[in-house]
Amino acid sequence: MIIEIETLSKAPIYEQLREQVLLGIASKKIARGEALPSVRRLAADLGINLHTVNKAYAILCEEGYIVMDRRKGALVAQTVGGGEEFKGKLAYQLRLSAAEAVCRNISENEFKRICVDCYRNAQSESEIGEMSCQK
Repeated sequence: MIIEIETLSKAPIYEQLREQVLLGIASKKIARGEALPSVRRLAADLGINLHTVNKAYAILCEEGYIVMDRRKGALVAQTVGGGEEFKGKLAYQLRLSAAEAVCRNISENEFKRICVDCYRNAQSESEIGEMSCQK
């Protein structure tokens, strides 16, 4: 698993770490059931505070993307529940993004194309930097 943290980014490091793990799971670069690096190891490898890694792992665990096992550490969850709750959250986020698109005169077709491209890229093996749906 390759994680790249942008120290100059305005996004907090724990959010960047969470997002990179999610992108890895979606693209199957991180397999279901796979063990993630320990908090201490990942913090040392990235040169960041272990509490930052712990916070990212705690959020991913709360969201159901990973599970914590006393003996094995952090593992990618085999399944992720909460589909209906997530759909509501997703609809709200898309509504805000759609409102921004309208304000910026982006057509409905262009908005749909961007959404579809991002969905397909999340499933693909492409590198994060190659995605047309970056932040």
